[in-house]
Amino acid sequence: MRNRGRRGQNGSNSETNGVVIHTEGLRKYYILGAETVRAVRGVDLEVKRGEFVAIMGPSGSGKSTFMNLIGCLDTPTGGDYWLNGRKVSELSDDQLARVRNRDIGFVFQTFNLLPRATALHNVELPLIYAGMSSRERRKRAEEKLTLVGLADRMDHRPPELSGGQRQRVAIARALVNDPALLLADEPTGNLDSRTTMEIVEMLAALNQAGQTIVLVTHESDIAAWASRQIHLNDGLVERDFENEGKVN
Repeated sequence: MRNRGRRGQNGSNSETNGVVIHTEGLRKYYILGAETVRAVRGVDLEVKRGEFVAIMGPSGSGKSTFMNLIGCLDTPTGGDYWLNGRKVSELSDDQLARVRNRDIGFVFQTFNLLPRATALHNVELPLIYAGMSSRERRKRAEEKLTLVGLADRMDHRPPELSGGQRQRVAIARALVNDPALLLADEPTGNLDSRTTMEIVEMLAALNQAGQTIVLVTHESDIAAWASRQIHLNDGLVERDFENEGKVN
């Protein structure tokens, strides 16, 4: 498999080799009554710094479960996961919370914005949890909103913004801590075709600037923008290949 490779006993070579994600035999099983659902059945994978990876698969393939595992939103049943050279299973709850706040930026299909807060305040939120001063919070939030083309919409609230603008706010919020990894779960699912292309083009530009991105999508034309595609089926990696037909 592409980018596999065994590490030392403590897995500490990941960060020095520029590997952001490394999984070995990663598994997630759910018990539903008398049935065991094997959502992820043993995934060995590496994602290096600066990659743009699209994860695809049919409904029930395990892609969303895998996204939750690498986003530290769920705990694996078995196997190992290193994020930026740190073995996730060895982190305390407080350390995991800091990882989710500072090391990973999340972008979801439903935006997850506070409707009564301005775009600026929505972007500031992760920095409040990180304990940053109000002056520095505002400066960084303004920088990220400008980066995503919303310098003139900072004081608008989500109901006053279009769907594409709301997703841009969500992307700015995901980037405000300069995360090692940006995880996007069907980020264009609620957008029309024109706005979808605007958001995907923005993600591609962020990647070209050095941002590591893992994107979950069921749409092949969206995945075509990534530099690499990983197809899951029945909780296993079915295909993992360089995207020679990359759009950009």
